[in-house]
Amino acid sequence: MAQIDEKITEALDEDDYAFLTSLDADRGMFQQIGDTWKGPLGGWAKLLFGFTFVLGMGLLYAFYQVAHTRHPVEHTLWAILALTLIVLMGFAKEWMFARMNMLTILREIKRLQVQVALLSDEKKGD
Repeated sequence: MAQIDEKITEALDEDDYAFLTSLDADRGMFQQIGDTWKGPLGGWAKLLFGFTFVLGMGLLYAFYQVAHTRHPVEHTLWAILALTLIVLMGFAKEWMFARMNMLTILREIKRLQVQVALLSDEKKGD
């Protein structure tokens, strides 16, 4: 396997090497979240981020109401609302993290595609 990596490195010109180096960089969570805001689903990701923020504010208010209501029916209704908001936030965050994972996989596929293309070009040249 090391020989293949060496052949790929030798076959790279500067632009290709810079591209692969940028793909190899380990991206942190906030960079990956920022990546989800780009591309064809970027608008939906931004909308979902705003929606999640509003849900979080609503959740804080619902928790406040649960802690300060005295009537058992009101207390129960606010608690049910708080649980519902937690579930909705969980679904929204699951979508966001699934999208982050998909983009990471696509980046790796693209990196492999470039490497295979470079090896193919090198083999044609031999």
